[in-house]
Amino acid sequence: MSDARKSKRRTPLVVLALVFLAGIGFAGAMTGGLAYSNRMELCVSCHSLQVPYAEYQETVHYKNASGVRATCSDCHVPREFFPKLHAKLMAAKDVYHEILGTIDTPEKFEAHRWTMANRVWDRMKADDSRTCRSCHQFSDMDLSAQGRSARSRHGAAEDRGQTCIDCHKGIAHELPDEPPEEPAATEKSASGDPDAA
Repeated sequence: MSDARKSKRRTPLVVLALVFLAGIGFAGAMTGGLAYSNRMELCVSCHSLQVPYAEYQETVHYKNASGVRATCSDCHVPREFFPKLHAKLMAAKDVYHEILGTIDTPEKFEAHRWTMANRVWDRMKADDSRTCRSCHQFSDMDLSAQGRSARSRHGAAEDRGQTCIDCHKGIAHELPDEPPEEPAATEKSASGDPDAA
């Protein structure tokens, strides 16, 4: 067999090996980048997140008797790969608004808190509080060790198919004040207009 033929046979194998190694490198870089972006220090480095960070530091998710801490990503980023990628892409809007200065002061943050909180609650409701359930499962709860009210509510919630966020809004951050209904929407609603609100 001539050297030219051997070279032609090796070329596809070399290309395949290089593509394989590049794929491994890309997967490693992607995994490392996702892990780095889940660090709490990075999350709270944005000026606008100092308000919710201060609130979180006063909760049981930050400091508790067992010493187990839930970080920002534990609550806001799913562990599964594709949902995690989706959450990271959606978080880009937060960086965008940080750069624009939309929420860069406590006053601006408060002005947008209701909308931001509802967006998170809607997502959590839609995915059955997936991030909560990575630590809290009805099936793993010892209801007999809970107080009477919690025992009753958790048992009923499971029976009704409720999810964590149905009852636990404001567990790590202050509940926002619901904005007052606009007069025009109230008048349309009172007039029976189906397009109201």
